[in-house]
Amino acid sequence: MSANTIKTRPFDMANYLGSEEDVAEYLGQVLAEGDPAELAAALGDIARARGMTQLARDTGLSRESLYKSLSGERAPSTDTLFKVMKALGFELKVQLAKDRA
Repeated sequence: MSANTIKTRPFDMANYLGSEEDVAEYLGQVLAEGDPAELAAALGDIARARGMTQLARDTGLSRESLYKSLSGERAPSTDTLFKVMKALGFELKVQLAKDRA
């Protein structure tokens, strides 16, 4: 290894979700995009920031299942999304889109 080598770590959004305001802003931006797989990945980031083990307890799902479902590689079932969102303390509200109001 040369003296000029810089060690880096992969970016992990979970490291930047330090407050509830950060979490709400992040989730709001992801929801605005409308991509189910991206939503799953964002919920995974939030779950890792808060603790996946506790989320597994709160949802009744295994940690392994949660890691797979919230990886962003696929869109999880609606049932899983609702369980995770409820356990993380989120609620969904419906409003007309700005271009429809």
